[in-house]
Amino acid sequence: MTNSSATSPVSVKHDPMWRIRLRLLGKSVRTNWSLFVENKVGVIGLGVIIFFGLFALAHPIMMNTVWSEEKSVYDPIGGHDSTIAFHPAPPSARHWLGTDARGTDILSQLMYSTRFEFALGVMAAVVTVTIATTIGALAAYFGGILDTLLMRLVDLVIMVPGLAILIVLSALTEVGILELAIFIGILSGFGGTAIVIKSQGLGIKVKPYIEAARVAGGGSGHIIMKHMIPNLMPIALLYMMFVVTGAIFTEAVLSFFGLTEIPMSWGIMINLTSNFGYLLRFDTWWLIFPASLAITSLCAAFYLVGRALDEVVNPRLRRR
Repeated sequence: MTNSSATSPVSVKHDPMWRIRLRLLGKSVRTNWSLFVENKVGVIGLGVIIFFGLFALAHPIMMNTVWSEEKSVYDPIGGHDSTIAFHPAPPSARHWLGTDARGTDILSQLMYSTRFEFALGVMAAVVTVTIATTIGALAAYFGGILDTLLMRLVDLVIMVPGLAILIVLSALTEVGILELAIFIGILSGFGGTAIVIKSQGLGIKVKPYIEAARVAGGGSGHIIMKHMIPNLMPIALLYMMFVVTGAIFTEAVLSFFGLTEIPMSWGIMINLTSNFGYLLRFDTWWLIFPASLAITSLCAAFYLVGRALDEVVNPRLRRR
């Protein structure tokens, strides 16, 4: 007697590839997150970034609710509180961080400027990573004359002070948030970030799966796009954090010297304080300290998150 179960085909249910990749991605995210939270400094930095993000989102809410009846008073660009006899006025129940020499609310300026700092940092980081990853991947994979030309161009950009170039460009053309982000991104992308990513790419180029893809008939474009760049993204994400720090600091310096066309930023707040002669006066501390602390805190937060991500990305620094 024949056993029917032995002759009947056994149906094996396979998960689709996208579900397997999603599951592997989720496992990788959980593992890396557990490594990240072990670094308390990185968690503190992430908390500060989240705080400033909520701080930026709170400004339109405050304008439409708490400050809705007197929007003109809290307008960060042209607001003026005529009910106060003397400006700058110290912090009070009406103006929590006081007013500047023009009668404009400091807190409203601070909150309004935060969105521009985030936008500038993110755009500059995206431009930097796009350029640096492309240069690094091409130089590492092809080598030869292309590697030499790209690396000599990178060396040339590194030798020239980036801030000096931005000052000259600001004098020649109007520089807003978008233009400044592109300029910073190009200078950073052709700078040290490209060298670091290229060195990482050289290690990836000799991996067995790269050779296997080449033997299987994969072209150079396929190997670079499907294998090299995805494996370069973790180190690129790490350097995005440091680019954001540099972009915020650079904007503050240029705005302090009046070289940007940004409506309002933390650097412009310090510039206005200097123009009215209150820069080194401690009796009007609310004019200089809020913007200065905001610049320092947000730059430090992105730097600390970057240092914590370094322990996640770099296998030699991972805690065992």
